Amino acid sequence: MKTRIGFYRKELGLSQQELADKVGVTRQTINALENGRYNPSLLVAYNITKILKCEHIEDVFILNENEE
Repeated sequence: MKTRIGFYRKELGLSQQELADKVGVTRQTINALENGRYNPSLLVAYNITKILKCEHIEDVFILNENEE
C-alpha cells in the first residue's frame, strides 16, 4: 500500500519519531509505512490520519486496487 505519510508529516514539521510517539508505534513502523512495506491496522491508519490533520484515510493511504 502506498502512503502520503512522509509528505504530510514533513508539512507539519514532524520527525518519524515524533509521529510514532503520537501514534503509539515505533519509528520503524512509521518508516515501514512510508516505504510501503507494512499495512497498518484500521485503528493505526485512523490515528495517523487524524494526527496528520487529514480529513479522510484515503488522503493518506492509497489503496492499489491491483493488489490482493
